[in-house]
Amino acid sequence: MFSYLRKRFASHIREQSRRRARLVSKDGRCNIEFAFLGSWFLFGLLWYVVAYIHKDLPEFNPSINHTPCVDNINGLTSAFLFSLETQVTIGYGFRCVTEQCATAIFLLIFQSILGVIINSFMCGAILAKISRSKNRAKTITFSKNAVISKRGGKLCLLIRVANLRKSLLIGSHIYGKLLKTTITPEGETIILDQVNIEFVVDAGNENLFFISPLTIYHIIDKNSPFFHMAAETILQQDFELVVFLDGTVEATSATCQVRTSYIPEEVLWGYRFAPIVSKTKEGKYRVDFQNFSKTVAVETPHCAFCLYNEKETKAREKKGYDNPGFVLSEVSETSDTKM
Repeated sequence: MFSYLRKRFASHIREQSRRRARLVSKDGRCNIEFAFLGSWFLFGLLWYVVAYIHKDLPEFNPSINHTPCVDNINGLTSAFLFSLETQVTIGYGFRCVTEQCATAIFLLIFQSILGVIINSFMCGAILAKISRSKNRAKTITFSKNAVISKRGGKLCLLIRVANLRKSLLIGSHIYGKLLKTTITPEGETIILDQVNIEFVVDAGNENLFFISPLTIYHIIDKNSPFFHMAAETILQQDFELVVFLDGTVEATSATCQVRTSYIPEEVLWGYRFAPIVSKTKEGKYRVDFQNFSKTVAVETPHCAFCLYNEKETKAREKKGYDNPGFVLSEVSETSDTKM
């Protein structure tokens, strides 16, 4: 029993170590979180502190002639209500600042100014959300995994993308960034170094006719960062492939951007995507989204370097080579015979 628990614990530790931190999640959200502290509660605490320091609270048993900094603040709850009334300019009139404390007057001015700034930011965020609709971006989906296999005689990295709505994206453009840690020849370590990854489809990567799911691919040539990777070593690499799709919504002319990312564990070497588009007997096209992320194992070279060496070897076999040291000498044959 103890050995079994030890094996389970060791496997759990190995699994946790294999998990990689993402900069961009699978649904395109950037994993950089900013905390937003509720200003109403913060200023409510400050108003409570002012009342506590000035001994305006009932537990201090103030005298009848005592003038508080803020009328009718009896605890943290009433301080929060006064903060809410101040920042949203409700002003019920039951609680108000007196001229007894300069600190309370300064805090009132500061909260009012900060409230205007926060409202401005909120209006800008709402306007940006309306003008750049993210709901439209959610109808663009990428395949769960990327695959590496031969396409057109070349080793390619392939990704499938689909538009779930009938309305098109105008002027669509797709590209990628490979994020990894690199060391320059000068010895400088660059964290999250960005390398451009060009993706194309058979019709090009500009102005995609996005009416059906597309399979985009990146050719792994000598200029590709994947050229020196192999099927045995890709899981040992430390990179994150971020894919972007920019386009304009046909109905509103609003621009949107869709993002996703792939880590080494999500790049399958030696696979291709299963067929997804078929044609019925009635002449209609049908898309089977059950096969959208389904992959099929295919014969694939275990590295791009080996594929190019194989091609060069076959090309040499078809060619003849001249030997500069070879001299052809003609031998004349005589038909004369002596009797």
